[in-house]
Amino acid sequence: MSERYKVGDQIVPHFITITVIDWVDLFSRPVYKDIILNSLNFCKEHKGLILNAYCIMTSHVHLIVRSEQEKLNDIIRDFKKFTSKELVKTIKEIPESRREWLLNKFEYAAGRIKRGANYKLWQDGFHPVELNTKKMLDERLDYIHYNPVEEGITWTAEGYKYSSASNYSGLESVMNVELI
Repeated sequence: MSERYKVGDQIVPHFITITVIDWVDLFSRPVYKDIILNSLNFCKEHKGLILNAYCIMTSHVHLIVRSEQEKLNDIIRDFKKFTSKELVKTIKEIPESRREWLLNKFEYAAGRIKRGANYKLWQDGFHPVELNTKKMLDERLDYIHYNPVEEGITWTAEGYKYSSASNYSGLESVMNVELI
């Protein structure tokens, strides 16, 4: 892994993107996005994750995060491991029209690696970028918050339920974040 994509000072906010294998549009249902939100809350409450911004897109999750307790790498590793298992379990349990296709896709991805997993949901890594200037923070916040607008999911950044844009606008939100 290059130095460019390593967590530097974990107290400094980092922009990260966690992507579903092959950019599969998994997060088209609220139940899947809620698993992500609940897991982020768990990491905040029990692992010391400080969440500054987030946006759940259909195939990936953008975060601005930091930690003053556990290593950020460890938190994200545990987050990905837990959410992967929960998402696969949920795919199997709910009425999902793409169940067979999704499970086959994730099973095939797992078969290409030698870790003994039955399903591989997330791409390896999360490409952390240390945001050590105000300009970098502002650019990444705008990018995260306007991503759903650019993709045509919503007309306004604040109108997207699964983003911290509403937090930064002083509106009600589904998840509390620590504003930068």
